[in-house]
Amino acid sequence: MEKTQTPTMFTTVTLALIPIVMVLGNSMLVPVLPTMEKTLNVTKFQTSLLITLFSLSAGIIIPIVGYLADRFKRKMIIGISLLVYGIGGIVSGLAAWLMKDSYSMILVGRIIQGIGAAGTSPIAMALIGDLYKGGGESRALGINEAANGLGKILSPILGSLIALITWYAVFFVFPIFCFIVAALTWFVIKEPKAPEAKPLPKYINSLKNIFAQKGKWLVPALLVGATGLFILFGVLFYLSNLLEDDYNVDGVLKGGILAIPLLGLVTTSYFTGSKIKQNKPLIRTVMLTGIALLTASVLIVSFFENIYVIVGLLTVSSVGTGLLLPCLNTLITGAINKPERGMITSLYGSVRFIGVAIGPPLFGWLMDISHRTLFFTVTAISAVSLVVTFFFINPAQNKGQQGQGGRKTPAKDKSGRRQAKAPT
Repeated sequence: MEKTQTPTMFTTVTLALIPIVMVLGNSMLVPVLPTMEKTLNVTKFQTSLLITLFSLSAGIIIPIVGYLADRFKRKMIIGISLLVYGIGGIVSGLAAWLMKDSYSMILVGRIIQGIGAAGTSPIAMALIGDLYKGGGESRALGINEAANGLGKILSPILGSLIALITWYAVFFVFPIFCFIVAALTWFVIKEPKAPEAKPLPKYINSLKNIFAQKGKWLVPALLVGATGLFILFGVLFYLSNLLEDDYNVDGVLKGGILAIPLLGLVTTSYFTGSKIKQNKPLIRTVMLTGIALLTASVLIVSFFENIYVIVGLLTVSSVGTGLLLPCLNTLITGAINKPERGMITSLYGSVRFIGVAIGPPLFGWLMDISHRTLFFTVTAISAVSLVVTFFFINPAQNKGQQGQGGRKTPAKDKSGRRQAKAPT
């Protein structure tokens, strides 16, 4: 089905609020983690599990949500997911407030939140693919990635401010955002009529065909996206602990410093999405530039321990991530037909969540070894992503050039006119 109706500004804004609220529920905890560690008398690893189990539960449940989003209205799945997300926050908040040994129950609430988060941003990406066409799609995806980054900027500041009331207040404030965005999603977004759902065996066969035809570049693209989020969230965890443990920087000031690298991500994501459109050679160039910046900056960080240099270089690494992610979003969303788009964007969201889940505990473990060991390891991981992108993710050379929504574009004759299909 063709995308004929141009979405309104309110639709674009509402779609952008979904990744913001998804990020708030996770990243608002980052500046609070050291306080939780001391208050609950738990280890750094245990506090990192509050991020990790959230992300793992989301990553596991996302493929199921993706299938449901391809069978039913995507905005209905998003709305229900936001409600579950908010309820999980209430569970964690009540546990922290009313229970003496609350750590385990807080984890349960975080797992519920992760299940809810599974149906938010990844399904919003699929919905953008349904609603927008041409350069409008890459622009909307760029706005959504920028909104994701904006949520990361606001999160540490909001988390630090709300924690002035009490450290567990973040769990109670967050559901308000969830319920508001759920209502806006239902009433503002005018979702096009979905094609008739395929029977499950046929649906699974379609997915197999997608990976048979596009797996050579699609699987590496998914993994590179996961790596970008792994490094980003690991860096946030590292900076949060470094500022509090080594420099005694806490509260709103720490939130403001954590926001500096994320500002680079947001700004770059917005302009990247606006400029790349469907220009595949440009997309490849921008991706490679982004990963090269990321690799170089984390390598240089390994030789410095001055906080100003560290923040500056990690801001450069975030700029690299801001170049990379909108390109991957455009490639993955635009290359898949509508009936299977929800599943593929969900798988993409799943590996991103897994990247987020691995980041904090691995960074925490490597931090305990040494600063240089941490960043040499991250450099090696980023360098592998650069090599994978160079050799495997080349959209201009993919077989069967794809038009919008994965449709093959008709061939053109020498005069530039589209050739008519030969009669059969």
